Amino acid sequence: MITHPSRHCAVELQALPSRIGQVRRIVSAQLRYWHLDPLIDRAALGVTELLTNVHRHAQPDKTCTVEIELLLDHLIVSVHDHDPRLPVVGDIADVATTATCGRGLAMVAAVSESWGVRPNGESGKVVWFTLPAPQPATPTPAPARHPRRTAAEKPAHRFVTEVEHPVDGHRPQHAPARSAVAG
Repeated sequence: MITHPSRHCAVELQALPSRIGQVRRIVSAQLRYWHLDPLIDRAALGVTELLTNVHRHAQPDKTCTVEIELLLDHLIVSVHDHDPRLPVVGDIADVATTATCGRGLAMVAAVSESWGVRPNGESGKVVWFTLPAPQPATPTPAPARHPRRTAAEKPAHRFVTEVEHPVDGHRPQHAPARSAVAG
């Protein structure tokens, strides 16, 4: 039984440092929209590492496409570029502690369920990783309201004043919460 249809989002960009931060925010916003907040940090880290690799290594240009796709039980994040050279994956133990590169794919492997790379036609490749999608939460019933306490059940010393409401349950209405962010 299919409970959620496949969801897909793609962004084409030049893998420049200023664009990498923008794509990270787009991915985060899309995952929030899909109610996948627990995946945001790992997806943002992974996509940052893959885009940084495109920026540092891809030839002849830095044009790439980032895709995120939500399937039934996992999220796939992929970066397509126009460089047919596959990444060289070394042993993380061989990377000097002072090195400024060489750990990106190891971090992607550490935060993801799986990852890989595949050629994309004659001129390009796709580097991808997957994250397990949390199962949709089943609605929990609202907690039962506690009956009013009798005078004997109330604590002897109270630091907070209790406000009694009429039996008919009318309470002042609060204004709905509003976001400070436009849109």
